[in-house]
Amino acid sequence: MQESVALKSLRDRPFELLAELERRGRAVTASSAAESTEAGEWVGVALRMAGELYLVAREEAREVLGVPAPLTRVPGAKSWILGLANVRGQLLPIIDLRAFLGSGVTPQSRNTRVIVVNHRDIPAGLLVDEVLGFRRFSDSEFTSDRPPTIVHCERYIAGSFRRGHEQWPVLGLRSLVEDPAFTGASA
Repeated sequence: MQESVALKSLRDRPFELLAELERRGRAVTASSAAESTEAGEWVGVALRMAGELYLVAREEAREVLGVPAPLTRVPGAKSWILGLANVRGQLLPIIDLRAFLGSGVTPQSRNTRVIVVNHRDIPAGLLVDEVLGFRRFSDSEFTSDRPPTIVHCERYIAGSFRRGHEQWPVLGLRSLVEDPAFTGASA
């Protein structure tokens, strides 16, 4: 109750009110981040490729988009590069992840999404069958096992999380986009 009274007293001073709201927001964010770190929690983005479930670390995914249209084809590029998209004024290469991995073309449907890789030097949007949202796991559910996959991405798997009978391989986007096979995209 005291916090709301303090905010009411600032209603005629908008700058001070905004500063106080920002301070409180940062305090809440810092405390919740500390709690999740103490609890040993890992958060990732769940996705589906070729009927299999995968995770990517939340820190490695900048955002998730619908398939941008139109795509501008890049002459002389490998077939797995679908083209360039203009995403909020920035050119973003859109890559068919399954085709890059040698597991066929991703069939596009209303669930098809693009995961934008959070990499400073290598912009890339990876086309996947479906994004299922965030998944949270405790550190104790992690194993260094690299399960065999249909899409043949074992070399980019950084381990997996086990929950019940499900195993969720963690796809390392940083190692994928830094691979010379990925960066050498000219045909």
